[in-house]
Amino acid sequence: MLVVLHGLEGSSESSYARGLAEAAARRGWLSVVLHARDCGGHPNRLSRRYHAGETADPGSVFAALVRRYPGLPLLACGYSLGGNTLLKYLGESGKKHPVKAAVAVSVPFDLQGASDSISRGFSKLYQWHLMRNMKKSLVRKFSEDTELFDWQRAIQAKRFEEFDDAVTAPLHGFDGKDHYYGSSSSKQFLKSIETPTTIIHAVDDPFIDPKLLPSKTEVSDCVTLEFPANGGHVGFVEGPLPGRLRFWLPERICEHFERMTQSTEAAD
Repeated sequence: MLVVLHGLEGSSESSYARGLAEAAARRGWLSVVLHARDCGGHPNRLSRRYHAGETADPGSVFAALVRRYPGLPLLACGYSLGGNTLLKYLGESGKKHPVKAAVAVSVPFDLQGASDSISRGFSKLYQWHLMRNMKKSLVRKFSEDTELFDWQRAIQAKRFEEFDDAVTAPLHGFDGKDHYYGSSSSKQFLKSIETPTTIIHAVDDPFIDPKLLPSKTEVSDCVTLEFPANGGHVGFVEGPLPGRLRFWLPERICEHFERMTQSTEAAD
């Protein structure tokens, strides 16, 4: 059973989620996409949304899947924000969770650093696109007379850190964006991971300054770092011509899972 945690404003319709589900299906695996609150066209009825450090929801879904499909090894793959959440979950939980193996892709290990990176150069175009979608989600869920956060600050925000300070932090019990970023960044949890985990991250990712990537001394022995020079943010395309491009990441992820589960079974 493969569980996919999508990125910011993503869903089961995201191309990376569909590609991985198809690769899993070719191997006869079951797959599930965990929709974060308010994502995937399913509005959350509570006065909250989702954030990069929300680990209770994945934990509940993992537990439910284990009960529903007893005996199936549980695998998890997180992309971008979902990858940050997954790594934080693994580090917090130690061995007290049902995930047998994990992969995290294009992770914003340091949320403040990632916010700074995406606010520079061409990356600002991605920030504008994502911010527009986030504001649309707010308008669908809340009204301008809400007392849960500062509506005007939220609508006028141009940077992630402005939006997170105005909306994400107060909605989820943080004392501002610094508290949110400091508590939720996954980099500080990597040393505590006790599950076979592979992190795949392109050095040319426009969202993350390479200086923010973790070193081998910052992760546990259970974590494998794979940093190809090219791949962008959740891209990882190869091929000589536009019409003959291939997204190699889904197969690579499944191959990683096969090796990790085989080594885990051998150890058991």
